[in-house]
Amino acid sequence: MRHDYIDRYARIDSPVHRLPAALKLGVAFALVVSTAAVPISAVPYFVSCVLFLLFVMIAGRLPAAFVGVRLLTLEPVAAGVALLSLMQHDGLFVLVRILVKSNICLLAMVLLSNTTPFADVLAVLRTLRFPPLLITVLALMYRYVFLLIDQSERMARARRSRTFSGRRARRWKTAAGIVGHLFIRSTERAERIYSAMTARGWR
Repeated sequence: MRHDYIDRYARIDSPVHRLPAALKLGVAFALVVSTAAVPISAVPYFVSCVLFLLFVMIAGRLPAAFVGVRLLTLEPVAAGVALLSLMQHDGLFVLVRILVKSNICLLAMVLLSNTTPFADVLAVLRTLRFPPLLITVLALMYRYVFLLIDQSERMARARRSRTFSGRRARRWKTAAGIVGHLFIRSTERAERIYSAMTARGWR
């Protein structure tokens, strides 16, 4: 299982990693909120944000290639939001605005997740008296997302070993089948886990 797929560098030693988790979480939250509120015409602000995040990446000893791949993986989220906004408004200005703001926010989250262990983030939320149920759900989500990644990779590897057609249509059909089976298995696993937790007194 690839336990380090999401936050591979969250537990290394660097000046950024040694900062309090509450401080890093607060800075990331403030950056996301201010980025969403500041108009796109404030170019110096967005340039400053990008430079600040690049400084954090360098000080946190995070490889640029790793951060870039994670950002590209999340890029469909930003592109989807931008396209939805474009369909509701006229002009490419809206598309550019959403893409710039979304990518800055996503980059901030990638850096936060790779400079702060998730357990420390949950500890901060617990200190802030977030609902215990929400913290439990987040902890379970973090724990089992690795299982889903591992399951999907094993299913894809098994399907490739049994598929000899290189046609694009065939590959898309294979991918759709994997997603469908993964959803079914994930649902069944969630039901089994909930039954086991209930049997042990969890409410």
